[in-house]
Amino acid sequence: MKEDVLHYVWRTRRFEFKNLLTTEGETVEIIFPGTHNTHAGPDFFDARVRIGDTLWAGNVEMHLVASEWETHRHGEDRAYDNVVLHVVWEEDLPIRRSNGERIPCIELKKRIPAVLIKTYRELLHNEHWIPCQHHFHRVPDITRQLWLDRLMVERLEVKTGAIAANLERNHQHWEETFYQMLARNFGVKVNAEPFEALARSLPLNLLSKHKNNLLQLEALLFGQAGLLEGLFEDDYPQRLQKEYAFLQHKYSLHPIAGSTWKFLRMRPANFPSLRIAQFATLIHQSAHLFSKILVAPNVEEIENMFEVRLSNYWQTHYVFDKASAKRAKTLGQTAIHLLVINTIAPFLFVYGKLKAEPALCDRALYLLESVPPESNSIIDNWQRLGMGPVSAGQTQALLQLKHEYCDKKQCLRCAVGGEVMR
Repeated sequence: MKEDVLHYVWRTRRFEFKNLLTTEGETVEIIFPGTHNTHAGPDFFDARVRIGDTLWAGNVEMHLVASEWETHRHGEDRAYDNVVLHVVWEEDLPIRRSNGERIPCIELKKRIPAVLIKTYRELLHNEHWIPCQHHFHRVPDITRQLWLDRLMVERLEVKTGAIAANLERNHQHWEETFYQMLARNFGVKVNAEPFEALARSLPLNLLSKHKNNLLQLEALLFGQAGLLEGLFEDDYPQRLQKEYAFLQHKYSLHPIAGSTWKFLRMRPANFPSLRIAQFATLIHQSAHLFSKILVAPNVEEIENMFEVRLSNYWQTHYVFDKASAKRAKTLGQTAIHLLVINTIAPFLFVYGKLKAEPALCDRALYLLESVPPESNSIIDNWQRLGMGPVSAGQTQALLQLKHEYCDKKQCLRCAVGGEVMR
C-alpha cells in the first residue's frame, strides 16, 4: 500500500463516504476535498468539510498510519497549522495540535473497495512494458486522446524549465539562448553536450562579426570544437587552421576538448564535423533567426529557413582529409523536423507564456501537430498496442506518458490508469 492510493480515492471519492465518521464518532461531510498539492506542505489545500455541526475550511493531510505525522515532524512546521482533517489508512496514534487540541481523523481501510486495491497492486507489481498493458485496449479512445492532448502540453512545459534556466543565465537574451539550444539539438542526442559547450564558448555577437565570411565562421567553430588540431593533407583544413590561429589570439579563445565528440557507430550524415559545417552555413545565411521564427506561420516557412547549402569542400567530405562521393549534404527534412520538435516549438511556447502571448503557445502546438510522427523504439511499441500517432505532437505525448507515468508506475496520476482503476 502507498499513500498515493489515499490521495487518489480522496480526490476521486472512490471510497464509501456515506455515514462517514471520525475515529471519535463525529459525523463528517465532505463538501469539497480540496486541491491536490504535489509540492511541500499538506496534501490538499482549501478543503471544506463539516465535522459534527461545524463547517471547517482548511487543509487535509494524509498518511498510511497516523504516527507518520510525528515521524515527519509536521507538528514543528507552521505550514501544517491549518490542517482541519487527518485522513489515514489506520490511526495508530491520536494526533494533537501544539495547543493540545486533537486533530479530527478518519480511517479509510474499511472504506476502499477491495477490487480497487487489488487492481492497483497488479498495476504496481507487474513487469509489462506499461503497467496497464492488458487493459489498455479497453480504455475508451476519447479518454486516451484527451489525455494525450494534455501530455503534449505537459511535455512542452517540462522543456520550458530548461529554456527558462538558460534564459536567466544569459540575462534574458533570447537570441543567444535560442542559438545555444539550437546548437545543442544540432548535435542530436549523442553530441548534444559538446555542441552546446561549443556554442557557449563562442557568443553569438562574436560570430555575428564574421557572419559574412563563411571561412572565418568555420574556422571559429571547428577551432573551438578542438577539431583543427594536428596535421592535415587537404588545403581547406590547413586554411581553417591558419585563420583560427589568428582569431584565437585576437579573441583569447580557449577551445573545448576535441575528444568529447563522438563519431563511432554514427551515420555519416550525423557526423559532428558535418553538423558543425551545416551550423556555420546556417549562421552565415541567416540573421536574427529567433526573431524570424517568431513570425514564421508554418512548418514550410521554417524548412525554407533551414535550407543550408554547404561549400564545395563539404559536398565531397564528411570529415577532413577523407573524400566521399559528391552530395549536397543539406539538412534533411527529418533533421529540420527534429529541430522544430526539440527547439523551435518549445521556444515559441515558453516565449508565449513569459510574454503573455497565448497565440504563440497555440502556434507551438500547431507546429507539433503539423510535423509527421517521430520513429523510434518507444513509438514502435505504442503502435503495437494500437496507438497509431499521426503527428509529432502525439509522439511527444506518448514519450511523456511512457517516461513520466508508465516507467515510474504513476498510474494513479494518469487518466488511462484512472480509467483502468474504475
